Amino acid sequence: MPFRRAAVSVLAVLTVAGCGSGAQAPADTPADDAALPVVASTNVYGSIVEAVGGDRVSVESLIDDPSADPHSYESTPADAAAVAKARLVVVNGGGYDEFLTQLVESSGTGPAVVEAAALSGLVPAEDGHPEEEHAAGEPGHDGHEHGAFNEHLWYSLPTVQKVATQIATDLAAADPDGAARYTANAAAFNQRVAELIGRAEAIGRAHPGARVAVTEPVPGYLVEAAGLTDVTPHEFTEAIEEDSDPPIAVLQETLALFSGQAVRALVVNAQTETPSTDQVREAAQTAGVPVVEMTETLPEGVTDYTTWMGAQIDALAGALGAASSGS
Repeated sequence: MPFRRAAVSVLAVLTVAGCGSGAQAPADTPADDAALPVVASTNVYGSIVEAVGGDRVSVESLIDDPSADPHSYESTPADAAAVAKARLVVVNGGGYDEFLTQLVESSGTGPAVVEAAALSGLVPAEDGHPEEEHAAGEPGHDGHEHGAFNEHLWYSLPTVQKVATQIATDLAAADPDGAARYTANAAAFNQRVAELIGRAEAIGRAHPGARVAVTEPVPGYLVEAAGLTDVTPHEFTEAIEEDSDPPIAVLQETLALFSGQAVRALVVNAQTETPSTDQVREAAQTAGVPVVEMTETLPEGVTDYTTWMGAQIDALAGALGAASSGS
């Protein structure tokens, strides 16, 4: 999925939020060669490991380029070598970063694995591995039907808290001397995430049930946490997620959302742009509907999960506030 336009609105907030953003307190630092090697599928999960592990861990995030798509990422021999040395591997799961699950299975080294999908409690029991349950083109293949499993779990803030807690547990098992530090760091991180949950819920109190549109299911959990109503045709977001063109009738139905103030904001995945999403963005801008850009990985120059997610929450709140004042 090509990446062409930077997420200007969110990055502007990040520039401000980055000042005194609650960076981690220094950990009791082991010798350089004693730092626990950890591999994460993306820099989002890598940043959570760093928040919990501090200087006692050495983290390699296999995907840290905003232009890379984890769905289609092809692992390298260097990735396999990193996994072979890792004491802990952190994956999203649910079919999102299957390449890393395969590397772990073929490594033969048996590192501890933290899988967000398994911890989330959000995967339907019958769809424990949704990527294996449906053939391409069948209902549910993308895992993004309204009310069904959405694999973009780093936007589920309670899931992120569970991931941080499990990382602390597994790091402590591998490095008992650092157990107290890992526990304290995870608690501090989870408190900051709890504050993010409060900020998201405040959006819902200020704009209860506000109707929004999205170009992809990526921010779905955050939209739900904010008490908003996603009215985008499922066929549109499914097509964009599957890197295909939506039917003309579905595109027209989506474009019609920006007539007559049917929606208050448009949330776009800034890392996925197609002619269809460009048309939707242009329709929103023409109608004066605020556009909020969100991403699947941390933007360049940003290393802290809570700073990044907080900026996206603030951008969403600001967009809805602007829509209210302009209506």
